[in-house]
Amino acid sequence: MQAMASCLPGQTSMVASPLPASFSGLKMTDSLPSSLKFLEQPFGNLRGPSWGGTRSFKSNKTRVLVVRNQGTDVAEMKASVDGVPLVVPRQQYCSSVHKTVRRKTSTVMVGNVAIGSEHPIRVQTMTTTDTKDVRGTVEQVMRVADRGADLVRITVQGRKEADACFEIKNSLVKNGYDIPLVADIHFAPPVALRVAECFDKIRVNPGNFADRRAQFEILEYTEEDYQQELEHIEKVFTPLVEKCKKYGRAMRIGTNHGSLSDRIMSYYGDSPRGMVESAFEFARICRKLDFHNFVFSMKASNPVVMVQAYRLLVAEMYVQGWDYPLHLGVTEAGEGEDGRMKSAIGIGTLLQDGLGDTIRVSLTEPPEEEIDPCRRLANLGMQASHLERGVVPFEEKHRHYFDFQRRTGQLPVQKEGEEVDYRGVLHRDGSVLMSVSLEYLKKPDVLYKSLATKMVVGMPFKDLATVDTILLRELPPVDDKAARLAIKRLIDISVGVLTPLSEQLIKPLPHAMVIVTLKELSSAAHKLLPSGTRLAITLRGDESYKDLDILKHVEATMILLNVSTDDKVSRVHSSRRLFDYLQENKLDFPVIHHLEFPVGIRRDDLVIAAGSEAGALLVDGLGDGILLEAPDYDIEFLRTTSFGLLQGCRMRNTKTEYVSCPSCGRTLFDLQEISAEIREKTAHLPGVAIAIMGCIVNGPGEMADADFGYVGGAPGKIDLYVGKTVVKRGIQMDQATDALIQLIKDNGRWVDPPAEE
Repeated sequence: MQAMASCLPGQTSMVASPLPASFSGLKMTDSLPSSLKFLEQPFGNLRGPSWGGTRSFKSNKTRVLVVRNQGTDVAEMKASVDGVPLVVPRQQYCSSVHKTVRRKTSTVMVGNVAIGSEHPIRVQTMTTTDTKDVRGTVEQVMRVADRGADLVRITVQGRKEADACFEIKNSLVKNGYDIPLVADIHFAPPVALRVAECFDKIRVNPGNFADRRAQFEILEYTEEDYQQELEHIEKVFTPLVEKCKKYGRAMRIGTNHGSLSDRIMSYYGDSPRGMVESAFEFARICRKLDFHNFVFSMKASNPVVMVQAYRLLVAEMYVQGWDYPLHLGVTEAGEGEDGRMKSAIGIGTLLQDGLGDTIRVSLTEPPEEEIDPCRRLANLGMQASHLERGVVPFEEKHRHYFDFQRRTGQLPVQKEGEEVDYRGVLHRDGSVLMSVSLEYLKKPDVLYKSLATKMVVGMPFKDLATVDTILLRELPPVDDKAARLAIKRLIDISVGVLTPLSEQLIKPLPHAMVIVTLKELSSAAHKLLPSGTRLAITLRGDESYKDLDILKHVEATMILLNVSTDDKVSRVHSSRRLFDYLQENKLDFPVIHHLEFPVGIRRDDLVIAAGSEAGALLVDGLGDGILLEAPDYDIEFLRTTSFGLLQGCRMRNTKTEYVSCPSCGRTLFDLQEISAEIREKTAHLPGVAIAIMGCIVNGPGEMADADFGYVGGAPGKIDLYVGKTVVKRGIQMDQATDALIQLIKDNGRWVDPPAEE
């Protein structure tokens, strides 16, 4: 039987070959529900056996896999081949869709630390030292423990490293540190057996613990072949499970999006579904051997894929009746605010749904620097679940849990008679809005630069990352000609201007879009404006459906969603409720997430809150842009943070994307130094993704999202990749960055840096 080619991230591959009997909560259906008439097309003579809860059909025209839950509520997913839809059940993936309720789990003991829903969300990190350097590793573990880490992971790639682990453990105990230690294992079952005698937890990667390194080949299997593969995994994995039982160790079954085996990818594609099945193969062996002291993880460098994978995992655990805890993380997140933003989007989204029991923020920085953002995210999750933040209960009908399908608002269309072009006030890939004070209008050149316009002979022009619309809470006096000229020059290049109704009525500004509340709409106060004035409606998100019904009778350019800051109200759940109302009533207003931050908020808290709250909506395709307001921060910081949020949610790409591993004991060069060097020379390439990996373990498999890869191949030597294919090997370190730039040029992706004006 022949497998279909692997699919893009976030899609699901379908095969006309025996499927493992997982996802057992799905029932076979011979006929399509009435809601799926789009599937009723001629398929020729359908034939093929069924396994578990799925049925695979093969025909002379196409293949389609149909699955159905016990209910009739279904959702469509995009398939790996155009024109072949896939139907999946709308399954439960969290305890509540209208408030944060922490998912109930069993308790897993890692040394003296308990992980699970009855305990605080645990914080962890990973050492970056050579594991054979016992003293250096011990000192680093003590530093991160002093900073508040609950667990520490250490790479153990060989026998020498495993032997060193005994010395590391003993040295820590002598120094009064009992922090649990986790062994990170790839490709080395014998090493795992050895280190299980001294460390508290073993992390295994299902993609490479028993399978060979992925060659990204499409393999063909008979049912017998596949069963033999599973028997091989059980044979290799069983001794470790038995040893963990004997010594009272814990385990993490940790799937990575980029390091799935060829066997899994041949069936499911490089997809969230494949990630879940890869982990379940190992979990079934644990359960067969009555070993339950383990947690799951589903990591990816793409926050959207990561969120989908965890949701699929939990949905299937609900079906199976399993309650194992979750370790959350966005792998290879990078450094600085971009790394923190990616982690906040992925981890924060799941925490808002009550998912997650231990977390790691993977940064290309010293491990001590991971603890603070990790703790902030953990506190966010604990507080949200403690307060059960949410919104009034509602029936959610339209959100896609397991795949990305964006609800795209209707962009502004130019109307007859309008003197300025409004088509640029919002961007199709996601808009950035910015609040501007009167002080900025006194220095137009500073304002234009802060908004990232391109200056030509002193005049502003829109550029790739220019703010789309500005908010003027206060308009300049009518006789302030200089300030009004500064605004006019922005309007002339299709930068939108928003202002409150009260300001526009007192100090009218030509061509401004006017912000109105529902109360002002219902009182018809907006009718005091000149005919044809464009409106933006501001909402809190907790309005009754009756109050929202006025939206059916008005025309607006956008909605500003500024959710109440009440401790019991959740921005995420309130916004989901509003989006469901809009979709149910076929209202296609663009929605801008408007977040206001208080005076005194810390920089990291702002980034993490924006990623966790607005990002949690954008990863579900809910929202058309972002407006961040924080009186303590300048426009430049808020603008770059906003664009970083959109790019992290895989919306608008305005800068080079980096997939950068956090370094560990396997790393073959100074990752932080090389990463900074590469970023300095390539940061001007929007649309290009570059992976910077310390070793081959984090090589082609982990570069699922990258166009080009810079990977440690041997001490002092670098291998270069295009996609997942190595194209140059053994380049001397001092020549490797220039060779990477040349590779980008050879593939037609290079542009010269813009010249300073």
